[in-house]
Amino acid sequence: MSQTLSAATLLAVPMAPLASAVLAGIFGTTFGGNWIGRRLSHTLTIVGVLVAFILSAMTLKSVAIDGARFNETLYTWMVVGGLKMEIGFLVDGLTAMMMCVVTFVSLMVHIYTIGYMEEDEGYNRFFAYISLFTFSMLMLVMSNNMLQLFFGWEAVGLMSYLLIGFWYNKPTAIFANMKAFLVNRVGDFGFILGIGLLAAYTGTLNYAEVFAKSGEIASLNLPGTDWLLITVICICLFIGAMGKSAQVPLHVWLPDSMEGPTPISALIHAATMVTAGIFMVARMSPLFELSDTALSFIMVIGAITALFMGFLGIIQNDIKPVVAYWTLSQLGYMTVALGASAYSMAVFHLMTHAFFKALLFLAAGSVIMGVHHNQDIRWMGGLRKYMPITWITALIGSLALIGTPLFSGFYSKDEIIEAVYFSNLPGAGFAYFAVLAGVFVTAFYSFRMYFLVFHGKERFDQNPDAHHDGHHDDHHGHETHHAPHESPWVVTAPLLLLAIPSVVIGFMTIDAMLIGDFLKDAITVNADKHPAMTELIKIYHGPVQMALHGLTAPPFWLALAGVALAYYLYIVNPALPAAIKRRVEPLYTLLENKYYMDWFNENVLARGARGLGIGLWKGGDEKMIDGALVNGSWKLVGWVSSVVRKVQTGYIYHYALAMIMGIFILISYFATWPMIKELLNK
Repeated sequence: MSQTLSAATLLAVPMAPLASAVLAGIFGTTFGGNWIGRRLSHTLTIVGVLVAFILSAMTLKSVAIDGARFNETLYTWMVVGGLKMEIGFLVDGLTAMMMCVVTFVSLMVHIYTIGYMEEDEGYNRFFAYISLFTFSMLMLVMSNNMLQLFFGWEAVGLMSYLLIGFWYNKPTAIFANMKAFLVNRVGDFGFILGIGLLAAYTGTLNYAEVFAKSGEIASLNLPGTDWLLITVICICLFIGAMGKSAQVPLHVWLPDSMEGPTPISALIHAATMVTAGIFMVARMSPLFELSDTALSFIMVIGAITALFMGFLGIIQNDIKPVVAYWTLSQLGYMTVALGASAYSMAVFHLMTHAFFKALLFLAAGSVIMGVHHNQDIRWMGGLRKYMPITWITALIGSLALIGTPLFSGFYSKDEIIEAVYFSNLPGAGFAYFAVLAGVFVTAFYSFRMYFLVFHGKERFDQNPDAHHDGHHDDHHGHETHHAPHESPWVVTAPLLLLAIPSVVIGFMTIDAMLIGDFLKDAITVNADKHPAMTELIKIYHGPVQMALHGLTAPPFWLALAGVALAYYLYIVNPALPAAIKRRVEPLYTLLENKYYMDWFNENVLARGARGLGIGLWKGGDEKMIDGALVNGSWKLVGWVSSVVRKVQTGYIYHYALAMIMGIFILISYFATWPMIKELLNK
C-alpha cells in the first residue's frame, strides 16, 4: 500500500547542505572574519551532505520497498492571475534515485577534497561552493513545478560558473567560466521559452496539472505557423537540455570547464549537473511522447554527440580533457535513449555513469597528485606499481565505461543500443550506427589513456614542458623531480567506495529499472507508437543471462577490438601512432581544432555579435537616440523658439499693428466668403 513521506524529512535533505554551505561560506572566509578554521569548515559541509545522503537513502527505501510517494506544495510564493508560483516536492522513483546519486557522489567528492585541496588558499570557500551546489541540484530534482525546476537549473549554472573560475587569477579559468556561462544562457533561453509556452497554454506550472492538460495542446498549432505547438514546446525544452547536458553544438563549454579543480569536474561535469538535462527530459516524458519530430531531433543530436565527441577523445593528451570527452560521449548515449523513448534506460545509464565517471575523474585527480601535478599522459607510464589503489580503481572505472559484461556500464549501455535498434523513428538507423561505432571508439580512447598512464615505459621524469605549458592543475606549486606516490587515504577511500557501485549497481538494479515498477509512475511511454521498451522487456531474461549473451553480441567484440588496438598502438608498437598521425595530418588537425567549432563561435558568432553591438551602439544609440531623438529634439525646440521670439518684440505699436491686421483679415474673410461660395456653386 502506498505511503506518504514526511514533508519535514524531505525539506531537511536540501536544507542540510545549504545550512553548512552558509556557515562555511560566511564564517570560514574573510567575508565573515575567518571565525572557523579549515577542519571545522570541511566537517560542517561533510556532515551536512552526509545527513542529506542518509535521509535520501531512507527515502529511496520507502519509495522502492514501501511504495511511498510525495507530491505537495510547501509554500506559495505568489499568485499572478490564475498562475501560482509555488515551492513543492515531487518524490517518486526517479526523484529518489537522483537524490541518492547526487548526495552520495557529493559526499565522496567532499571527502576527496580534503586531500586534493589541502594546500589551496580558497579551501573553505571551495567547500562552501560544492555544498551549495549540492543544495541547488537537490532543489532541481525534487521540484514538483517548473518555477522551482528553473530556480535549481539556474542555481547549478551559477555554481558551475563559480567553480570553473574558482582560481580567478588564472586567465584560462576566467575564460572557461565565462564561456560556460554564455553557452548555457543560449540553452536556457530556449528552456524558458518552453516553460513560458506551457504556462501560457495550460495556465499552470505544476507538473501534474501540465501533464493532465497536455492532450488539449497536442493538436494545437503555434499561432501564425503550421508547427505543432507541442513540438515547439518540446524542442525549446530540449534546447535547454542541450546546454546543460552539453549536446552538439552547445557542448563547447564542457571541455574547457576542466580549468576548475578536479573535484568539481567529478561532481558537476561528470555525475550530476550535466545530467540535469537528461533528468528533465525524462521527467517531461508525457510531453515528449506527443511529438515524434522532437524525439527524432533528440535522437539525432544525441547520436552526433556520442560518436563525434568520442573521436575528439582519441587525440587528447591532457588527462582531464580526455575524461571530459568521455563524458560528452556518454551523455550522447543517454540522449539517444531519450529519443528512442527508452527514458528509463537513459536514467539507468545516468545512474551507473555517475558512479564510474566520478570514479574516473577522481582517479585522474589522484594521478595528477601522484605525479606532482603533471597532466600530460604522454609523460606518465608505469604508474601501476607506484599507485596500486588508483590503478585498480581506474581499471574498474574503465571496464565499466566500455561496457564489460557484469560491470555496471554494460547493463545500461547495451540496453540503450538495443532500444535504438528497436526504435521506428526517423533517424534511428543513423543513431544505431553511431552508438554501435561509439562502443569501439570508447574502448579505444579509454584504454589508450589507461595504458599510457599505468603501463609501459616510465616517462614521468622526461617531460620537457613540466609546468610551462599553462595547462596543469599546478596551483600547489609542487616540483616534478620526485618519484610518483600513492595519494592519501582521504583521496583513495572515495575511489574504493565509488568502485563498488561501478561494479555491482547495474547487476543489482536492472530488474527494477527495466521490468519493475520503480519508474512506472514517473515516466510515460506510448508503447504503441514507440515500442523500444516493450521489445527490450521481451528479450530480457535476467542479468546473468544478459551478461552471458553479451559475450557473443557485437558491442562486446567491438569493445574488445578497441582495447586490443589501444594495447598494440601504445604498448606493443608505440612508434606507430606518430606515423599514423603524419599520414592523416589533415584529419588530426581537424580533430585537434575540435571541428573548428570554437573557431566558428569566436570568429563568426562572437565577432558578428560584437559588430552588431558596435553598430547598434554607434548607429542606434549615438546617432539615432542621442543624435536624432535627444539632441535633435532640443535643437528643433531651440530653432522654433529662435523664430517665434522675433515676433515678441515688446513694442506696443507692433502688437497694435498685428491686432489691426488680424481684424482686417477676419472682416475680409467673412465679407467675401459668401460671394466666393456662391460663385463656386454656380
